[in-house]
Amino acid sequence: MSTDTTAAAKGRPNVPRSAFWGGLLRNAGIGVALVLLIIVFSLTTKTFLTQINLSNIMVQITLNVILAAGMTFVILIGGIDLSVGSVMALAAVIAATFMSNPDLPSWLAITLTILVACGVGTFCGIINGLISAWWSIPSFIVTLGMLNMARGSALQFTQSNTVYISNPAFTSFGTASIAGVPLLFIVALIVVGLGWVVLTRTVFGRMLYAIGNNEEAVRLAGHNTLVYKTAAFGICGFAVGIAAVMYMARLTSASPIMGNGYELNAIAAVIIGGTSLNGGRGSMIGTLLGAAVIGVLGNGLILIGASDFVRQIITGAVIILAVILDAVQNRIAQRRGAR
Repeated sequence: MSTDTTAAAKGRPNVPRSAFWGGLLRNAGIGVALVLLIIVFSLTTKTFLTQINLSNIMVQITLNVILAAGMTFVILIGGIDLSVGSVMALAAVIAATFMSNPDLPSWLAITLTILVACGVGTFCGIINGLISAWWSIPSFIVTLGMLNMARGSALQFTQSNTVYISNPAFTSFGTASIAGVPLLFIVALIVVGLGWVVLTRTVFGRMLYAIGNNEEAVRLAGHNTLVYKTAAFGICGFAVGIAAVMYMARLTSASPIMGNGYELNAIAAVIIGGTSLNGGRGSMIGTLLGAAVIGVLGNGLILIGASDFVRQIITGAVIILAVILDAVQNRIAQRRGAR
């Protein structure tokens, strides 16, 4: 059993120095890539560094940051969640019915909307985790099924219609900002901060790393891995609920077809951020930087006049490069472990 797995299994939230410095170097590398992108687009277009454009970037990456933060918990245990986009749509359309109810006071409608959205997301996440962990079914298959179920349920619930929101107190939140920073993005940063605390400062977080590294060792140490894995998916679902609320506040509507393809962007942000697809290695800060890289890259390519096809090709190439680097790091780690 490895040192970090043993420590976590015994309940000590301890991080080996090699893992700490390795994570720091990976985050630094992503940070350098982000800075280089900013420099390149600043030199090639006059509008990139304007306050309006920077604010637009922050708003545009808000949903992906929140979804990717939740996805980080799942990928750390070696899983994956393909249903986040569809579950977000389901959570939004159900919650929006409370927001559009004229008989409810404004504050109560907003409260119920947030609670229902987060509740639906968490429930779907827990179902994903329970089925995957209890029957040892690959999470890829389970969440693929949830993707279709949630999307179909959203369409059935609304009869394929969009639910519009007219609550002034709620919609004003979607356009508000503090010192030029959109409130939506501040919420995303709070989600990332809370995720960072859970992963780095709690026994629960260290157990997720341990499960990703060696689930059998954690089980033999007397811990119920089903609980931790289910909780990881539940946290991911909770983040989906928050993202649904942010979506409704930004676009003042909830559509049953919203969130299509969002799961791919979230996974891409996590992988680009340095979290291993095999689990056991990654960080919340890296995920934030990964989402920022995707957002800055997409925005900059639009400003220089790149077509949609070119943006897709370049973004796909970046994702493939990140996966290759992850594979190289895994091989290096295996060789070191064999010595």
